Amino acid sequence: MRYALLIFLLLQSLEATQSYEAGKRLYTQKGCYSCHGMKLEGLHKYPYLANRAKGFMSYKLKRFRSKLSDNQQQEMMIPFAVGLSDKDIEDLTTYMYEFVEEKNEKKYDDSYKKYGDGGS
Repeated sequence: MRYALLIFLLLQSLEATQSYEAGKRLYTQKGCYSCHGMKLEGLHKYPYLANRAKGFMSYKLKRFRSKLSDNQQQEMMIPFAVGLSDKDIEDLTTYMYEFVEEKNEKKYDDSYKKYGDGGS
């Protein structure tokens, strides 16, 4: 019985990871980053999406898919959401809810020290 429970938990974890990765892919394919940012931080007047309540985000995306919005600014979301399936919305909301910023390795050596006056 313990082994069955362990296998079940591992499969659930794997499914959540796959949903997160699928949501991440869909987020970039649909171009969501152009308004909401690569780190889901929200750009200019557009809202942040990182770690928002999954139920609320699902509700909003389903309203947009049904061509409903609360104000004129939100109407721009309708064309992006019209083609989303329930699975797509599940994946996107999983990605938004569980978002963790990926840290990049150092790209250059910042310990460089310059000597002299740097002149001619």
